[in-house]
Amino acid sequence: MGDDSEWMKLPIDQKCEHKLWKARLNGYEEALKLFQKIDDEKSPEWSKYLGLIKKFVTDSNAVAQLKGLEAALAYVENAHVAGKTTGEVASGVVNKVFNQPKARAKELGLDICLMYIEIEKGEAVQEELLKGLDNKNPKIIVACIETLRKALSEFGSKIISLKPIIKVLPKLFESREKAVRDEAKLLAVEIYRWIRDALRPPLQNINSVQLKELEEEWVKVSSAAPKQTRFLRSQQELKAKFEQQQAVGGDADGGDDDEEEAVPQVDAYELLEAVEILSKLPKDFYEKIEAKKWQERKEALEAVELLVKNPKLESGDYADLVKVLKKVVGKDTNVMLVALAAKCLAGLAAGLRKKFGQYAGHVVPTILEKFKEKKPQVVQALQEAIDAIFLTTTLQNISEDVLAVMDNKNPTIKQQTSLFIARSFRHCTPSTLPKSLLKPFCAALLKHINDSAPEVRDAGFEALGTALKVAGEKAVNPFLADVDKLKLDRIKECAEKVELVYGKKTGGAAEKKEGKPVTGKTPALSGTSGDKETKDAATKPGSLKKAPTAKPGGPPKKGKPAAAAGMGGAGAKGKKGPETKEIFESELSIEVCEEKAAAVLPASCIQQLDSGNWKERLACMEEFQKAVELMERSEMPCQALVRMLAKKPGWKETNFQVMQMKLHIVALIAQKGNFSKTSAQVVLDGLVDKVGDVKCGSNAKEAMTAIAEACQLPWTAEQVVAMAFSQKNPKNQSETLNWLSNAIKEFGFSGLNVKAFISNVKTALAATNPAVRTSAITLLGVMYLYVGPPLRMFFEDEKPALLSQIDAEFEKMQGQTAPAPTRGISRNSVGGGDDGEEEEQEDVGNDVVDLLPRTDISDKITEELVSKIGDKNWKIRKEGLDEVTSIINDAKFIQPNIGELPAALKGRLNDSNKILVQQTLSILQQLATAMGPNIKQHVKNLGIPVITVLGDSKNNVRAAALATVNAWAEQTGMKEWLEGEDLSAELKKENPFLRQGLLGWLAEKLPTLRSVPSDVLLCVPHLYSCLEDRNGDVRKKAQDALPFFMMHLGFEKMAKATGKLKPTSKDQVLAMLEKAKANMPAKPAPPAKMSSRVVGGAAPAKFQPASALAEDTGSNTMESKPDPKKAKAGGPPSKAKGVQGKKVLSKPNLKEDDDKSGPIFIIVPNGKEQRMKDEKGLKVLKWNFTTPRDEYIEQLKTQMSSCVAKWLQDEMFHADFQHHNKALAVMIEHLESEKDGVISCLDLILKWLTLRFFDTNTSVLMKALEYLKLLFNLLSQEEYHLTENEASSFIPYLILKVGEPKDVIRKDVRAILNRMCLIYPASKMFTFIMEGTKSKNSKQRAECLEELGCLVESYGMNVCQPTPGKALKEMATHIGDRDNTVRNAALNTIVTVYNVHGDQVFKLIGNLSEKDMSMLEERIKRSAKRPSAAPVRQAEEKPQRTQNISANASMLRKGPAEDMSSKLNQNRNMGSHSESTHTVPREFQLDLDEIENDNGTVRCEMPALVQHKLDDIFEPVLIPEPKIRAVSPHFDDMHSSIASTINFVISQVASGDINTSIKALAQIDEVLRQECKVEVMSGHIDQFLIATFMQLRLIYNTHMADEKLDKDEIVKLYSCIIGSMITLFQIESLAREASTGVLKDLMHGLITLLLDSRVEDLEEGVQVIRSVNLLVLKVLEKSDQTNILSALLVLLQDSLLATASSPKFSELVMKCLWRMVRLLPETINTINLDRILLDIHIFLKVFPKEKLKQCKSEFPIRTLKTLLHTLCKLKGPKILDHLTMIDNKNESELESYLCRVIKHSMDQTGSKADKDTEKGASRIEEKASKAKVNDILAEIFKKIGSKENTKEGLAELYEYKKKYSDADIEPFLKNSSQFFQSYVEKGLRLIETEREGKGSIAGSTGISPQMEGTCVPASTPTVSSSIGNTNGEEVGPSVYLERLKILRQRCGLDNAKQEDRPPLTSLLSKPAVPTVASSTDMLHSKLSQLRESREQYQHLDLDSNQTHSSGIGTTLASPSSAAANIDDLKKRLERIKSSRK
Repeated sequence: MGDDSEWMKLPIDQKCEHKLWKARLNGYEEALKLFQKIDDEKSPEWSKYLGLIKKFVTDSNAVAQLKGLEAALAYVENAHVAGKTTGEVASGVVNKVFNQPKARAKELGLDICLMYIEIEKGEAVQEELLKGLDNKNPKIIVACIETLRKALSEFGSKIISLKPIIKVLPKLFESREKAVRDEAKLLAVEIYRWIRDALRPPLQNINSVQLKELEEEWVKVSSAAPKQTRFLRSQQELKAKFEQQQAVGGDADGGDDDEEEAVPQVDAYELLEAVEILSKLPKDFYEKIEAKKWQERKEALEAVELLVKNPKLESGDYADLVKVLKKVVGKDTNVMLVALAAKCLAGLAAGLRKKFGQYAGHVVPTILEKFKEKKPQVVQALQEAIDAIFLTTTLQNISEDVLAVMDNKNPTIKQQTSLFIARSFRHCTPSTLPKSLLKPFCAALLKHINDSAPEVRDAGFEALGTALKVAGEKAVNPFLADVDKLKLDRIKECAEKVELVYGKKTGGAAEKKEGKPVTGKTPALSGTSGDKETKDAATKPGSLKKAPTAKPGGPPKKGKPAAAAGMGGAGAKGKKGPETKEIFESELSIEVCEEKAAAVLPASCIQQLDSGNWKERLACMEEFQKAVELMERSEMPCQALVRMLAKKPGWKETNFQVMQMKLHIVALIAQKGNFSKTSAQVVLDGLVDKVGDVKCGSNAKEAMTAIAEACQLPWTAEQVVAMAFSQKNPKNQSETLNWLSNAIKEFGFSGLNVKAFISNVKTALAATNPAVRTSAITLLGVMYLYVGPPLRMFFEDEKPALLSQIDAEFEKMQGQTAPAPTRGISRNSVGGGDDGEEEEQEDVGNDVVDLLPRTDISDKITEELVSKIGDKNWKIRKEGLDEVTSIINDAKFIQPNIGELPAALKGRLNDSNKILVQQTLSILQQLATAMGPNIKQHVKNLGIPVITVLGDSKNNVRAAALATVNAWAEQTGMKEWLEGEDLSAELKKENPFLRQGLLGWLAEKLPTLRSVPSDVLLCVPHLYSCLEDRNGDVRKKAQDALPFFMMHLGFEKMAKATGKLKPTSKDQVLAMLEKAKANMPAKPAPPAKMSSRVVGGAAPAKFQPASALAEDTGSNTMESKPDPKKAKAGGPPSKAKGVQGKKVLSKPNLKEDDDKSGPIFIIVPNGKEQRMKDEKGLKVLKWNFTTPRDEYIEQLKTQMSSCVAKWLQDEMFHADFQHHNKALAVMIEHLESEKDGVISCLDLILKWLTLRFFDTNTSVLMKALEYLKLLFNLLSQEEYHLTENEASSFIPYLILKVGEPKDVIRKDVRAILNRMCLIYPASKMFTFIMEGTKSKNSKQRAECLEELGCLVESYGMNVCQPTPGKALKEMATHIGDRDNTVRNAALNTIVTVYNVHGDQVFKLIGNLSEKDMSMLEERIKRSAKRPSAAPVRQAEEKPQRTQNISANASMLRKGPAEDMSSKLNQNRNMGSHSESTHTVPREFQLDLDEIENDNGTVRCEMPALVQHKLDDIFEPVLIPEPKIRAVSPHFDDMHSSIASTINFVISQVASGDINTSIKALAQIDEVLRQECKVEVMSGHIDQFLIATFMQLRLIYNTHMADEKLDKDEIVKLYSCIIGSMITLFQIESLAREASTGVLKDLMHGLITLLLDSRVEDLEEGVQVIRSVNLLVLKVLEKSDQTNILSALLVLLQDSLLATASSPKFSELVMKCLWRMVRLLPETINTINLDRILLDIHIFLKVFPKEKLKQCKSEFPIRTLKTLLHTLCKLKGPKILDHLTMIDNKNESELESYLCRVIKHSMDQTGSKADKDTEKGASRIEEKASKAKVNDILAEIFKKIGSKENTKEGLAELYEYKKKYSDADIEPFLKNSSQFFQSYVEKGLRLIETEREGKGSIAGSTGISPQMEGTCVPASTPTVSSSIGNTNGEEVGPSVYLERLKILRQRCGLDNAKQEDRPPLTSLLSKPAVPTVASSTDMLHSKLSQLRESREQYQHLDLDSNQTHSSGIGTTLASPSSAAANIDDLKKRLERIKSSRK
């Protein structure tokens, strides 16, 4: 037993893990005691055992296991951390305990499971138990079932979710083990106890015997509602209550009732599996249902009926099915089928529930109208159908349709509709039946109770009675004011009989509902589904707008006793209770009035009323007034008194004093008495008559106001305005309108009938009197405050002048808030404002829109139109959509019934043609405006599909979809969108665009809502998956939306929903939830008495009496602080957050809003200076820290308080990062407008931004950097210089961010550092960056080193501080850094310095370790950069140089070329380089004069430098044409970093999206047009050309055929393609890079385009063809001649081979070949003849002569002959040396043919001079082209006729005439105008004189054909001088000569004769190498002044092109050294060439 003593000493937790079972047993016993002993449930002891509890349970020794279980149970019961062990322990219990033979073990296992449930871990336990049911061991299954049963019986169905259990029940009943089946039976009985009949449907399919047994058991279950007997830890108060009741022994009633009421919440529907039926419809269903024979139609319907019997259907697109069923119900003549179709609809509605809602609107009118059928079975089927459909939607949605049917003439329809309304009302609660709905229904039903048919009357009474019962008398009575007593009693009697679906008699109601035939579902079904609806209804605003006053959960509307007291309603309802009757006071006769008046007035007064003396009348009035003042309200006979006043002379009183008194008395009576409308009618006429009176007007207005207060403004206003406009006096009219404007402001807008005024206002607007018009416009302005933009719709058709006045008035009102009403409230008793007012207000917004006359367009939506919209041809679809647009436009406002349109439009939302999708979206936006709030009913079937479009791949389509959704939501509110599963289904789709769009939209909308439907919870799982989406934007949007979901659902629900996630995800999501919890906004304040759909953003906020307010705030404790941020975020509604919110906030919102209009930065004179002094004098902390401490933040806050707007400061120092983002957005917005303010607070702004650098939130950091970029741009424009203080408190912190791990941030910071050099000296920046290299962060060190390199490169060595030596030593230390990137950066930086500074660098660096030194030397060698031509110190004098360097530097560093501008500008500022005014973009401007002078200054230093370092010639120094950099060593480095950008742009050229392609082409064109950027395209030419001809092919095949596309787009694309190619082919160096294959495809594309007849039909087609012609010429002239010739030959061969190819195609290819032949004399020496001859050889192999001769046309053979002849002519016998590439010459016809030709030509020409070869060639050409003369001439004349090519055309014509002197151009001239003929002749003459005069030049510049291709050095008279001389004779100015010399030198043209070319072999050796082109554009600009002819340009072009290579060499050499250096140069040229290979 020695062992024992050892383990006895161990601590308990180690014993429990011991390998001896005894030790473990002992451990468990001790642990049990310990667990029972620990009092503190949070004691750290518990955590020790977290990992052991599973082992307690799963111990392999049975004895130990029992003890372990006991200990585990104690642990779970007492430890607060026990919850963490749930999964593993429960799983252990299931697998290792439930299979134990000992009953005690099972029992303990079961207890442990239940204990876990008690500590709130029910879900996890249930999950493990359900897994256990799949175990193979029946013991385990039985134990699991038993545990589930036990849990359910003790905890109830609220805690144990039944759905998953019921799912597995049928499987358990099928088990082979009897024990399992028996246990399952017990479980089923237990479940039945809780959910009763809801369990039947899921178990319908089990074995009938078992079902029968179950039924028998179920019958025995007691009918008493089951009670929860064991409670969760969080339910302790319930537990106490339960125990107390048990003690009393009383039955659970009272409060408990409420609790238990919700227990049977499980809806059978929820427990069912949805069935998919659409695919199971018979294949021929849609044909059969349309069949002629009714039997076939019946078969089809029966098939559907069978399918819809499934109690739960899978959601899908049922539109077509519903459509055909609706057609049967509406149109079928066979009533039996009508009934059958109705049954199908009922089944569909019941099976789909809420998902059927979207179809309800279509079907309801049809069913209601079908009630004209008398047959009972049809009526019954229709009733079932419409009742089932009602449950799927809301009354609100179908109200329009129902009301429309109520006016039907057929009494049966009326009766059935009323009955349907009665049944529907039963399903409503006061909150789902608001006044806005009651009003129209009651009005319609009142007509029914007066109907002649008794059954209609009865139905009407029943409906009104139901309404009364549901909504309460208070709500309904105002609408029943005119009903006589008999009928009223009848209504009340009906009300008593009604049993509601909700309310105390729930059960009864369900039975009663069942009594009427409902669909075949169980009563529980209808009851419980409804029940769920009520709960929703209580939680969300009743109608869209107002939240019920009661808190959710309480019985609706009982929340406030005060509410019952007042009757504040709309219109006349607003009076106090007792007076409701008196409003309709009967008229009294004059005698009765006199009697009543005599009783209260002194006798003298009555006698003097009509006295002839005015003084007596005045005295009488004074007495009258006194009497009125003393009277009590109850005894004042108002009507009698006003009738006395109206007695003769009445209102015709002539004395103004008497009249004033009289009017004053009327006002008094109205204020003091119970003044009725009857009394008002007596006086109003008189008042209106006096309102325009100068003296009495104000009294009249006062009286009118008093009456308005007594009789409500709406009624009074209507009367007054009508009276004013029934008379002619304009003064009265204008004053009445003025009074009304004022009254509206005082009373508010509620109840006003806009429509009634509109017609009068229109009359007023048309009045001749300007005062009336002005008053009318002012009134409209006031109305606009309340009504908003819809008001303008009434006046659309006014004259433009008037409209602009109205608009101006509206503009003034925009942004103003309607004032709070100050009158009209007094009559509402104090608390009464609550409900009534709220609804009143709610009416306003809607009413206005409701008043608009709406057109019914359903008849215009014909079947034909619908089929058009669905047509296969997109053009017809587009026509259909256009028609819809015009229908809606014409109608302006439409009724919600739009027939089949929704389904048709829905189909177009996923149209393959995006243009149609966009058009559909714009129609839907139109529809929203036109239909107004009624568009609600289309949300499900049209709104949700629009959300799907948010996932479109095209940005513009997504934007349109978002705009559409917003337009809809503005009309509908959010409730409709959030209800049901539609949104969650959208969010589920894994489309990143859709998720981003939808989450962004929800994040915007949710914060503005007071409450949301419970269905929002369904979105949460998908929201969580978005948080982990692959797409970063989706994740970000999901994070942004998180707080807003939480604000509505609460943290608990959201956290609970994470239960289903994987453990890793769960932790992440929970962390995010915690974060979101901190940022969670408060809900918007409770209704601020606001029209909820704030029309136009400004609606009246009504003041609430204080007492009600207090109550309100009380009832809303959870919303105690409406967050001001949210108020603003909501946009317009912010103004509406209203009174309630304001009282709670310390600072009134409205004021805050007003404050925002001021500047955000306040300029404090000398503020900044003072702050600096304070900091220097150490009065405040110096801004210097490693992390910001609170005192710094506080200090900054106080410093800011004086110069930053308060509201902005609150945002800037808010705890939530979103507020910082908002602050930055505001600062960006105000940057431009408040420059001075920004500069005055710059130090504070920069300090605040440094704080942001310490935030962890990336979005704030990005925003801050964006702001900084803009800020520094602004400062550099303002030429501001940072002060030392600003720099030192900002730059070090910015440099910290250079080391951020995110590339995008590093890049931004680098860009900012770059920009800072413009406002802060680079040398000082250097010091700060140098400090940055000492950081611990290796990324930061590397980036800082790179930045130092860039500074040195841009600014020279002078920036190095304190001295270059020290700085370099410091940098060099980093060569030995442990981090590779830092080492590289250090090396690169020193290499950069070396490039600027040369070998001196080594001296400055001092001693380096051997390893470092060797690395450096290696790197310098490798970089192959030679030090630049001139030391940087001359930067000041040579801006041009620095520009090039910096361009390189920034390109190397940044990749994309955009960022170059900053550096270039910066250098420009340094070099004070004057700007020139070319059209070149600013960055790339070159000032030639300036450059010449510069060159002059430097020239003297050149030779020396050149002799030292010859290699520098290739540095791009003086040549303004940066193409020369093609050979610069920088090029490769630069190329690699930019290549990717260019590749990307080129890839976009071939994009299928036209816009993308155009943008890319524009970018490339931009690069090609800027000489200094051109070279970046080198190496990408083939790639670019491939992309362009792919795009041409795409246009040809796709776009041109796509009829939806706007043809202008295509023309635009063509012009972009052709434009950029022409630009490209003007740059010879690039044009020559095009390879043969690419040129072949390109020519193929261009020729195809020339032949495309469709192009000519385009508007600009001719222009396109013309440009293509020009382009083809350019391609032929400028491409590498070998490549293009070869390409044309191959193309000709292909076109002749292709049978499909048109002869026209081959013809054009041949024309091109002739053109080439014509160019041959000039180009022969640049052509690789071997390759051409090989191509001809292959051609002849494919087409031997015989075959060629068989061709229809003789042209191919002639073309070939011409080509060969010309070659022979030009090369002579040498041509035979070029057959080297042909393998087997003997096979070739070519050699023999060439020999023949040579022999022939030798005979002919013999010893003729070389010159004649040209003529010989042209002779051959002449023969070849005689047949084509006409074509050529036509081409030439076409050119002369076009504006662009006139000169070219004339020159060609001149050449032509010269060549073919006998050519006849008469026929061409004959057809043209006289003017044209003389123009042509004059042109030709001009050219002739020019050419004759310049023969000498032509001679000297003409290129002599050098047959041998060798080069003879010759003397050096310069070409340019000869030009100069000849010109000198004509023009004279020698200035040009000098300039030309300089230009030629700079462009690499030597001033030597063209014979000084290098051997042609060198030119030919590698034609693909881009030879460096001359700056032709520049030459042209200068030479144009020399009036050179076009021909000479060409000569010079050629000349320059062929002299380049030597030009490079001789550029810098002085003429004397030219000869000496030439051999050296040749060698070097060869070297370069080989290296380029």
